[in-house]
Amino acid sequence: MTTLSFEAAGAALAAVEKNVPALVRDDVAARLLAQDPTLWGPDAEAEASIRLGWLNPSEASRPLVGQIRGLREELAAEGVTRVVLAGMGGSSLAPEVITRTAGVDLTVLDSTDPDVVRAALATGLEETVIVVSSKSGSTVETDSQRRVFEQAFTDAGIDAKSRIVVVTDPGSPLDGAAREAGYRAVFNADPNVGGRYSALTAFGLVPSGLAGADIEALLDDAEDALEILSDNAADNIGLQLGAALGGTDPLRNKVVIVDEGSGLVGFPDWAEQLIAESTGKLGTGLLPVVVEPGAPEITSGAPDVLTARLVAVDTDAEPEGDQVVVAGSLGGQIILWEFATAVAGRLLAINPFDQPDVEAAKKAARGMLDSRPEPTEPSFVDGAVEVRGPSELLGSAGTLREALAALLGQLGPDGYLSVQAYLDRNLQSGLASIRPGLAAATGRPVTFGWGPRFLHSTGQFHKGGPAQGAYLQITGTPQEDLSIPGRPFTFGELITAQAAGDASVLADQGRPVLRLHFLRKQGVEELEAAVRNLVSEGGHS
Repeated sequence: MTTLSFEAAGAALAAVEKNVPALVRDDVAARLLAQDPTLWGPDAEAEASIRLGWLNPSEASRPLVGQIRGLREELAAEGVTRVVLAGMGGSSLAPEVITRTAGVDLTVLDSTDPDVVRAALATGLEETVIVVSSKSGSTVETDSQRRVFEQAFTDAGIDAKSRIVVVTDPGSPLDGAAREAGYRAVFNADPNVGGRYSALTAFGLVPSGLAGADIEALLDDAEDALEILSDNAADNIGLQLGAALGGTDPLRNKVVIVDEGSGLVGFPDWAEQLIAESTGKLGTGLLPVVVEPGAPEITSGAPDVLTARLVAVDTDAEPEGDQVVVAGSLGGQIILWEFATAVAGRLLAINPFDQPDVEAAKKAARGMLDSRPEPTEPSFVDGAVEVRGPSELLGSAGTLREALAALLGQLGPDGYLSVQAYLDRNLQSGLASIRPGLAAATGRPVTFGWGPRFLHSTGQFHKGGPAQGAYLQITGTPQEDLSIPGRPFTFGELITAQAAGDASVLADQGRPVLRLHFLRKQGVEELEAAVRNLVSEGGHS
């Protein structure tokens, strides 16, 4: 039996006390479990009517369990025990948290950085099966990864079609092409579930199950949680968490998520994409800010910050200040946060199932690939770092530290900084350590995302949410580029276009964007030093 717990204090508790009675009166829990598409108003009804399948995960997912187990056993008998997942957004973040929490190995490939892709190709190809996950069946990152693996298998004398497993919606371009190509297996996901709500569909279960996670227990856990959440009462913790997230007044739209030993490895990153992409639109929304224990945001006391602490089930943790404390096992937590996000969407008066601004960055990237514009000259070069930014942002800045200070100077009292690193997160994971330093220097929330994967999560909020952000984009020079079979562009050109396209969309919306390009690996150290200098100087003074 699943265990879920929720406690709230301060502004979060006030939001619960104010909003839950109305949610109960409107029968929201029962209507949500009955997949009522009218909960979010007439503008959202058409989309909601085809996006609520996640509330009954077992119907489409239970039959998959035996099929996945059987395929895993077949592959193991052939010596194929390494699973690589090519996917983006919810298609990669859900399997990542499921397998890491279960303690089983899964190589998640959610990058177009050529060094990252090459590293995934270089390890144990003889024992590898690749799971290609794309809801639309046309995701450029996933298609590119499939192409390069298919070529690598063939070049190694391996029957490529026997090593490719596809997860997609029925009738997608990939669905038909994969069946025609004779790939090892094609799993169709429930088409009535959006990508960020798809953790308990084929998108979450196929790669996780092939890697060895107990997906049947995960579904059992989720079903137990749904029983808890179906109760139309004031103590329904799904209604309570939803009210705390979406019902503070004034809205505390920076939701700081910190894992304090929950045991759910990587859960904040999954929750980040769920909340940001679901709510960040029409000039409002919630920005999840994933932080480490003791982060500056937790104790800042900022009036626009709400802290969500994830703790272990057996922990007697009490919320302090404007906080919620949430505990539960993985399947239960997945359903709880999906349920609460849908409730928060109702309170925010938005459609939590569309993503109107995600396509803008994709379109801009495609335009960059088609037109192949010449690289713009940097505003200046400082050491191993090229600096680019509009003159109205940079002013008289002539050093990396001065450019950073100029960007941070754009932050208002309700602002946030988004750091977006289009780099090899395996080799340069330490770069994320600049996040707390920047938060300390600014006194404002700071998000850190790896590109291009953040485009499928917080990318929606950055463009569709309130105009409060400042954006630090970091790119680098790969050690070696990598061609994409059958495409007129390389991985290096693709990730460059994705970064440039997103920066142009943000700039077109009047958002302040500072772009840093590392010419050499020393650029990381130089940026870290510049951040330390800013912290010691007290920010952007």
